[in-house]
Amino acid sequence: MRKSLCLLVLAVMLVLGVQAQDKAEASAKGEIVKTGYNFGPLPAVAFDADKGFQLGALLNIYDFGDGTVYPNTRQQWYFEASFFTKGSQLFVVSYDNKFLIPGVRWSSTFTLTNEKAMDFYGFNGYMSYYDHEKVTLGKDKENHDAYIYTPKYRVNRLAALFKTDFVGSIWKNKFFWEAGYHLSYIKQGYKDKQALNFDKINKNKEDYKKYPTDPESPEYETPLFDLYRQWGIISEDEAWGGLSSTLRLGLMYDTRDKEGAPSRGIWAEAHTMLAPKVLGTTHPYYRYSATFRQYLPIVKNDVLTFAYRLNYEGTFGKDAPYYILPYLTVMGPSYDRDGMGGYRTIRGLMRNRVQGLDVASYNAELRWRFVNFTLWKQNIAFGLSAFSDGTMVTRNYDMSFQRTDVGTAEYAKSKAEYDEYMALSGNRTADRPHITVGAGLRFIMNQNFIVAFEYGLPISKFSKDPLIKNQDGNGAFYINTGYLF
Repeated sequence: MRKSLCLLVLAVMLVLGVQAQDKAEASAKGEIVKTGYNFGPLPAVAFDADKGFQLGALLNIYDFGDGTVYPNTRQQWYFEASFFTKGSQLFVVSYDNKFLIPGVRWSSTFTLTNEKAMDFYGFNGYMSYYDHEKVTLGKDKENHDAYIYTPKYRVNRLAALFKTDFVGSIWKNKFFWEAGYHLSYIKQGYKDKQALNFDKINKNKEDYKKYPTDPESPEYETPLFDLYRQWGIISEDEAWGGLSSTLRLGLMYDTRDKEGAPSRGIWAEAHTMLAPKVLGTTHPYYRYSATFRQYLPIVKNDVLTFAYRLNYEGTFGKDAPYYILPYLTVMGPSYDRDGMGGYRTIRGLMRNRVQGLDVASYNAELRWRFVNFTLWKQNIAFGLSAFSDGTMVTRNYDMSFQRTDVGTAEYAKSKAEYDEYMALSGNRTADRPHITVGAGLRFIMNQNFIVAFEYGLPISKFSKDPLIKNQDGNGAFYINTGYLF
């Protein structure tokens, strides 16, 4: 993710002011029209409730050319290397060019994420129970009798993703075709053996903070990922991940006034993802997605805008490898984001809380840019937003008990554990909406470099239904870049 903490705004503006040329002119709105190259090397010091504090570095390079395309760019580069206190690393190299191939926009990205303890809460939303009370108890620093329970809902994951996409106009630069190739390698679990490297999880911790690892211990809790394997919900064939070699085809309608911070227009896309075995995919699948976004100006000149996004991620057929379900389909200059829950999807919801064969979601927000000015030849603005996000599984991933060693003592014990687990969620057969609300503050420079401070809260926290209350977490605070959409 493109995260950066810009508490020292003056320092940021100085850094981004390094330019190859600066023949700025006044625009119709009084903005400086940026030209040439703008460089933005920054420390990546940020916070995400799902990953912890981030330490690293990033570099944005924007090419505005002669300024005729401003506030859009001719081409841009993005580089990032980041490390998170909850044990993950992120490396990103991204390039976007609109003029190298005549009439075609070309975007390529490589990302590598290494997560020692990624969130895993099961499938089908509320059908998978989350023991909020034990997690909360385990985080009580004054209670030395309770171990940290969160590893039960974690899994080790390494994900390397490469994509190259092409976009060309069909009609008046408003209606476009999209085509691309996406290659990903995902490695789940630790050494094809278990969910986590417990030696790593418990390293340098005091005894009362260590997660129990002895199966014979009465305090031992099998991680949910390993329980799903034992119950056959996740097959051993798929459990440890695989290679996904995918062709993506799509159509796009785009009438936005600008890309970085649009205030009017429609941006709609529909995609199909084809990952057959002939392309080298380990576990073949076929999926589709549709996204509709609209930006409605309430007060002109970007002062007050209402924006919303509707998204549907679906699966052709009755199955898809579980490890690709968290990802939202993205084509163009961005890259696939994982986790229904988190800054890029449903703010305030626990990351990866909602996974299924088909998932619907929405985001709606009111954006108020309450001040605009120029300083040191930079266009500066500050904005506030209020939002509501929501999602739910509309077609279930198969969570039936599928262990095959019928008649054994292990089978009977495992089946009893499965029945007990499903009863905790009321033996639900369908999900229901997961909704969050929140607000944020944004620092906006040159319509493209945007730093966001946002907090989201799930409304299930206030539910009177014991099967829903606190099942989506306690809310989350994010420091990130850009708008959600």
